[in-house]
Order: sequence, then C-alpha cells, then structure tokens
Amino acid sequence: MKFSIVVNMARFDTSKGMDQVAAEALDLVKIADQGGFDIVWTAEHHTIELTISPNPFQLLSHWGNHTKNVRLGTGVVAAPYWNPIRLAGEAALCDILTGGRLELGLGRGAYQYEFDRMAGGMPQGEGGRYLREIIPAVQRLWEGDYAHEGEIWNFPSVACVPKPLGKAPSMWVAARDQNTFEFALKNNCNVMSTALRKDFAEVEDLETKFRAAKEAAGNPAGLTHATMRVCCVYDDPSVLDTAVSSVVNFGRNFENLFKNAGTVQNGFPEPVDFDTVAARGEYQPENLKENLLFGTPDEIIAKLERYQAIGIDHIMIGPTFGLPHEVAQRTVELFADRVIPHFRAQKAA
Repeated sequence: MKFSIVVNMARFDTSKGMDQVAAEALDLVKIADQGGFDIVWTAEHHTIELTISPNPFQLLSHWGNHTKNVRLGTGVVAAPYWNPIRLAGEAALCDILTGGRLELGLGRGAYQYEFDRMAGGMPQGEGGRYLREIIPAVQRLWEGDYAHEGEIWNFPSVACVPKPLGKAPSMWVAARDQNTFEFALKNNCNVMSTALRKDFAEVEDLETKFRAAKEAAGNPAGLTHATMRVCCVYDDPSVLDTAVSSVVNFGRNFENLFKNAGTVQNGFPEPVDFDTVAARGEYQPENLKENLLFGTPDEIIAKLERYQAIGIDHIMIGPTFGLPHEVAQRTVELFADRVIPHFRAQKAA
C-alpha cells in the first residue's frame, strides 16, 4: 500500500500571519518526506483563505527545495482556469525544478464561488468539458509540436517549452462519477477520489467504479486509484474531541462554498449555522470517528486493513482541516512512525 498526504495552507481569521501558515505547512511536508510518504499533494484555489494556493506549482517548487524523497503533486489544478499551453509549460518547469518529482492531478473545479470569479460565471458543472479537452492536449504538447482544434481552445502548431525532465509526469484525475473514472483510465491517467465524510460503503462504491472503468479501458497496466480521507492520529484519546470539533468547524465553512450557500468576506467564508451541519448524520461525532481516519495508530491500522481488503492500495491522508498545528504535526509523525512501517513490513513479508 502507498501513502500520500494532502497539505493545504489555511486559516480561519487573521490572528495567524501567512508567514506562520506557510511555515507550518512546510513542517508537515518535511516530516512526510522523512517519514516515508510517497507523495505530498496541494490544491489550487483562489480568493479563499480556507485553502490558500493560487498556484500550486509555485508551492511545490518551494517544497521541492526542502525535500529529497517525496514526490510532489497537484491535488488538483482546476482545468477551466488554465490554457493548455500554459499548463503544460508550468507543469514541466515545476517537474524540472523538483528533480522530476511532479505528479500532475487535474479536476473540473469545486466551487461556484470561484467559477463566478475565475471562469466568467460558467456553471461549475460544465467544468468537465474543460477537463476532458485539456488532458490530451497537455499530453500531446509534452511530446512535441502540436496544433489543437477543439471545442474550447484552438491554437496553431506549437512546442511546449520547457519539456518535463525525463519521462512525462504521471497524470491524475479527481473523480467521483463513473464517466470520469472511465475517461481518466482511457487517457492513461490515475484516479484520485474522496468519500468526503460518508461511510465505508462510499469507499466501496468508488473502488467498484474504478474496477469497472479499468475493465472498460482494457485493463491498462500501471494505473491506480488513490482515495483520500481526513485524518487525525493520536496517542491521547482526548484529542478525538479536538479532531471532531475541527472537522465540524471546517465543514461549516466548506458547506458554504460547496453549496454556494453563503457569503465570503475578505477571503473568509461565512460559516453556515452549526445546527445546519450538526443535523446531518455524517457530522455526528460517532460517525466522524467511524468514517474518517481518526484514532490511535492501532485503530488506524485496523481501518486501513479494511480498505486494503477491498483492493485499495493507495491512501491519501488529509490532516489540514483546522487542527491545531501540534496535533496535525503529531498526526503525521505517528502515521510515519507507526502506521506506514506496519504496511511496509507486510509488503516485505
């Protein structure tokens, strides 16, 4: 089983300066690099303090200067905000600056709030058209001179400059529906998914979609499905209360953006009412502990063995959801010290 980590810079008010936010994110990246994680991911978002990363390639290049082993991934760039030529070139330059460690993940975009400001008000649901056109265009641009005539972009023959270091970076597509799974695999892309806060049945459904899509694509070799879960690992069980309150508070902000249900003031989303979130079963403390990767190292291992049993071989953990920095830091340390070695030893055996 492979393990990667999603590190997103975020803050909920201005009491913490951005220099501290950036330093704390780098702390987690360094621990992941030294602790045996395979990939560190960061997202692309604009004008939102909940996820601060207007250009993930810039952030990954910075992290690349402070790491040696871990690969560095975009999880994900939003296809509607990019031109294929620019995306191909910026990704290739990041790959060069990080010593050939780039993993390029793409998605259709998440929030209508961003689409209203970054994509001319286009409905967020139309982002899939951009995703389906930009991926093969970038792949061709990395190969050499290429002219494109598409539904969205048109340009005469042009070369991507620079080109990636060595072979082209692996590409990933963020997916939840069957059509997107199939598109990804038919275009030589890996798949990343998230069950959000839903129960294990949702994870099983995502893996079933991956297997069906892989069969439909002719069982291509070397492509994988990574699934992401919010994570807090602790040796003191009282930390569970902190994890639950953090994910609920994060959810109050996320639900605003995800459902376009509130305003954003100076970059900070207006949290939806606590009762709105608390009334949903998936936010109940007992369900959060069961559904998310919350627990002691032994409890996390038991949960992940259940994932492994259904065929999932790549887990993405997300410890940056408003946890106090020392708790997030301890999460990554415990995961590296206690969880990863368990599965590495299993593989060796």
